[in-house]
Amino acid sequence: MANAQVILKEKIEGLGAEADVVKVRAGYARNFLIPQGKAFEANRSNLRHVEALKTARAAREAVELVELQELAVKISKLKPKFVLSTGQGGKAFGSVTNMDIHKELEAAGIVIDRHSIELEKPVKKSGKTEVQIRLHPEVIATLTISVDAGAEEAEA
Repeated sequence: MANAQVILKEKIEGLGAEADVVKVRAGYARNFLIPQGKAFEANRSNLRHVEALKTARAAREAVELVELQELAVKISKLKPKFVLSTGQGGKAFGSVTNMDIHKELEAAGIVIDRHSIELEKPVKKSGKTEVQIRLHPEVIATLTISVDAGAEEAEA
């Protein structure tokens, strides 16, 4: 099984970012990465271009970091409210999950990956709860959600 070393020209999910020298299957490099202009072979002459790619990568990452910090501020200003149905004993039916929080953020115009919402277990109690949202390894937003218990009327 032949492998080839390539230098990435752009960020490729699951593989690396600009200026990374990665080892991939020879067919993947030959048939996809190089023809699409996403990478070039890691030979002596091409390794000279790595410095230019590293500066482009640093600039892109700096811009992304600033954008994510602005998004974190925007998220922390939101105060979404959820209503859970409760029975006679005050027991909640259902819970607030990552998907519910994700839908509320999308309704507010914020698009993030739902897996970045760090909720250990679904929220089943009323009151305020702080939820961590990891936008980047260096940027974590704190979202305060409030859960109200809406009482179900029991007809006897």
